[in-house]
Amino acid sequence: MKITEDIIYAGVNDHQVDLFEGQYKVPNGMAYNSYVILDEKTAVMDTVDANFADEWLENVAKALDGRKTDYLIVQHMEPDHSANIQKFLEVYPNTKVVGNAKTFTMIGNFFRDLKLADENKLEVKNKDTLTLGKHELTFVFAPMVHWPEVMVTYDSKDKVLFSADGFGNS
Repeated sequence: MKITEDIIYAGVNDHQVDLFEGQYKVPNGMAYNSYVILDEKTAVMDTVDANFADEWLENVAKALDGRKTDYLIVQHMEPDHSANIQKFLEVYPNTKVVGNAKTFTMIGNFFRDLKLADENKLEVKNKDTLTLGKHELTFVFAPMVHWPEVMVTYDSKDKVLFSADGFGNS
């Protein structure tokens, strides 16, 4: 689903879950959000829950339409946002993972078999930018909005805020 001309929703819907985080009823299920930004360079925003790896990877491939990925931006390490980092990198091994220092510490703890080479990592600091072409992404740290490593990403071209896990509701 196109969000803007260059931003495509690649997430999945979970209609099996009945409680969000084991606490809040979600009678209509929930969405695991992931997006693809197509520009001179491509970026994938977050992954999805482990139970939806195949569907999500199909959605990403369809959005990419044969293009390679340049970046996987990890805004939040809770498993429903990050569970497929390793699977994604198995399919797209030359992708550079973008995250902050806490993100990379957590990736190392969550994915003990994943050995990210320095050239496959881009560690950002608060308010750093990344230019994809027309799209300039600004990373704004939001620690403890949910978890300590959370950051949001603002796309100045399309004026879109990728909010990690900041604006969900039940």
